[in-house]
Amino acid sequence: MNFTLLITVLVTAITLVVAAYVLAKLLGPRSYAKVKGEPYESGIPTRGSSWLPVSVGFYLFAILFLMFDVETVFLYPWAVVVKEFGAMALLSIGFFLVVLVLGLAYAWRKGDLEWK
Repeated sequence: MNFTLLITVLVTAITLVVAAYVLAKLLGPRSYAKVKGEPYESGIPTRGSSWLPVSVGFYLFAILFLMFDVETVFLYPWAVVVKEFGAMALLSIGFFLVVLVLGLAYAWRKGDLEWK
């Protein structure tokens, strides 16, 4: 029964994606102009190459944000079952939060959280 449901969901998902793609290709406007392919930023035409190097700090900041954001998402399932597990749940989340705070302190001490 579960396998049949899985196959049904997959086939439905694939069918809907393909149908949306086909409809977009059939009904969407078609204009192929040189101006359409040019980069455009905030109403000001760009000068020079659009492929400029980006500082690694932006990527590092984004990765740190995602890392701490995803880790805090794990607090929700813990909050749901905390009454069932009692002291063990409190101990495990305490360890989790200590590791989280140590990671934050490490990133802060290295200066990775400063916008440069």
